[in-house]
Amino acid sequence: MAARMHLRLLLAALLSLLPQPALALNIVLTNDDGLTSNVKALYDALKAEGHDVVVSVPCVNQSGMGAAIKFLEPLTPLTSACRNGAARVGDPGAGPMTKPGFSSDFYYVNGTPVMAALYGIDVPAVARWGKAPDLLLSGPNEGQNVGFIVISSGTVSNAQYGAIRGIPSVALSAGVDTVDNVNLSNPKSAKIAQLTVRLIGWLRSMAGASALLPPGMALNVNFPDVLDGANWRSSRIGDYSKYKVRFTEHLPLPPGARDLRGCGCSYPGVTIEANPEPNSEKQSQDESVVYRSDIAVTAMQVGYDHRPAGQDWLRSRIKRLTTAEGTVRAIWRRAEGAGNRR
Repeated sequence: MAARMHLRLLLAALLSLLPQPALALNIVLTNDDGLTSNVKALYDALKAEGHDVVVSVPCVNQSGMGAAIKFLEPLTPLTSACRNGAARVGDPGAGPMTKPGFSSDFYYVNGTPVMAALYGIDVPAVARWGKAPDLLLSGPNEGQNVGFIVISSGTVSNAQYGAIRGIPSVALSAGVDTVDNVNLSNPKSAKIAQLTVRLIGWLRSMAGASALLPPGMALNVNFPDVLDGANWRSSRIGDYSKYKVRFTEHLPLPPGARDLRGCGCSYPGVTIEANPEPNSEKQSQDESVVYRSDIAVTAMQVGYDHRPAGQDWLRSRIKRLTTAEGTVRAIWRRAEGAGNRR
C-alpha cells in the first residue's frame, strides 16, 4: 500500500513538470517567406489550442532581407501576385489575403519581413484587441537561422523588432525540406507546429502571471532536419557559424538566368557557403552545432547591447578617456590664462 502511494506521488510530481494547457494568448504570427506550409500549420495548431492568431507575412519570399524597411514609401496595388496566391494583381499593397479558403485572420504586406511584422502589430492586432499582442512568433522559416547569419535573417529581425516593442518574441526556423508550394500541407510542418505549441505552453506555465520572457530578451529556436529523438537544448549564437558569407567578383549566373552581356561571364555578388571547418570543443554549445541533432533554443539580447562584461570594459575606458580629456582641457586653460597675463 505504501509503495503504491509512493508511486502515485512520484507520478503526480512528474506530471507537474510537464507543460500544462496554456491560457489563451493573442498572437501575431509572421515570417520572411510569405504564405507557406509552415506558417499555415502553426496557425492551425495555435488555433486548436484556443489562441487568437493574426497572420501577417510578406507578399513574396524576402529571405535574407534582415531588418530592412522601406521608410515613407507608400505600398501601391500589386503588379504581380503574391507567393502561393495569397493576393492577386491589383490587390492593395497590404491587407487581408484574397486567396480562397483563408480566413480573415490572414494578412499580407508587399514589403520586407519587418514591415509585415509591424503591420500585424500596428493594424490588425490593434483593430482586434485594442493593444499589442501577448506574443509574436516569427516563422517557422524554411531553413535554419544559426550562427552569424542571424544578422541577415528576416525571421530573427522580426523577433528583434517585436522585443524592442516590448512584446515577448520568438524566432522559429526549420529545415529546407518543409517547403510545400502546392497544398501547403508538408507533414513535417505539422510536427514543427506541434513542437512549437509545446514550447509556448511550457513558457506560459513557467511564467505564471508574468510575461512569457524577461524584458530585453527574444528567443531564437532552430529545429533539426531529423526531428525524431531530438531534445530541447539551450544554446548560444557563439563564434562558430554554419555559413561562410563573402563578396566575390566571380559569381556564376544561376541556371535559366539571362546573360545580358552574352559572354558567359561571371558577375560580382555575395556568396553563401557551408563552413568546411569543424567546430572546437569549446564551441559545442553554439547553436550552429546544437541544431544538428537537437532543438536549439537561444536567448538573444535586444538590439546590439553587449553583455555586462563588455559594458564594464567600455565603461572603464570611457571613464579614462573623460579623465584624460579633462586633464588636457585644464592644462590648456592654464596655458591660455598664463598667456593672457603676459
